Amino acid sequence: MRPSVRAFVEQALGAAVDDVRPVGGGDINEAWSVALADGRRAFAKTNPGADPAMFPAEAEGLSWLREPGVIRIPEVLAVSADVLVLERIEPARAASDRDERLGRGLAALHRAGADGFGFPSDNFIGRLPQDNERAADWPSFYRDRRLEPQLRLAADRGLASAAMRRGFERLFDRLAALMGDPEPPARLHGDLWGGNAMCDEMGAPVLIDPAVYGGHREVDLAMMRLFGGFSPRVFAAYEEAHPLQPGAVDRVPLYQLYPLLVHVNLFGGGYVSSVERALAQLE
Repeated sequence: MRPSVRAFVEQALGAAVDDVRPVGGGDINEAWSVALADGRRAFAKTNPGADPAMFPAEAEGLSWLREPGVIRIPEVLAVSADVLVLERIEPARAASDRDERLGRGLAALHRAGADGFGFPSDNFIGRLPQDNERAADWPSFYRDRRLEPQLRLAADRGLASAAMRRGFERLFDRLAALMGDPEPPARLHGDLWGGNAMCDEMGAPVLIDPAVYGGHREVDLAMMRLFGGFSPRVFAAYEEAHPLQPGAVDRVPLYQLYPLLVHVNLFGGGYVSSVERALAQLE
């Protein structure tokens, strides 16, 4: 841990740092388990090269998800342009009812709602900026703030195939008709793959590393199905607590398009064929 980071943690938390140990922090940041002299423990993410808005945006998102108090979200202890300090949650084995608690907790989080489609400030998904300017309705928001920006970025980088561009042209012509009946905006995690759901000391579910906004709840559920890591018990518990509209299964490829485009732009053209397949399922 850099001396400047150590000094920031000590000043922000009001206690000397007794010990620091590196822990897994993903492919973007360095991460540290911090033991303080007063017995407290914290988790610190650092990245001197990060966009200065990234950690403050993550802190704001975590606090927003914590507000309803329906599922555990790490508490933000301190934040700066290159450091985010959270409560340290020691991972443990999942409790026997962890999956059911995750499904019910996510349903309650979505039910807590949002003030509109979007969020008061922009944030990030991975390293990519995420435009959260509010839109009057969900189809407009999903097209203008999610799909089109990622498609433009892929095209600018030479990653968007001709088939992909044509598929999106056809999709945009009929997007609203594919989305089912309108729903109020849900409080979304926004980046809910298996690595962003952990278990705490008691084996209860915890959600981390969000990319929050107000949107359609099927977005989180579709991403959970994209890369695996969630059992059928999670989805069954969710459905029991907050039943989905008819046709939700058919809309899964629609809402997987955004994270797939993000993966095209983060990791390259290997994901283009996945985007094309999702588009083809929507024809």
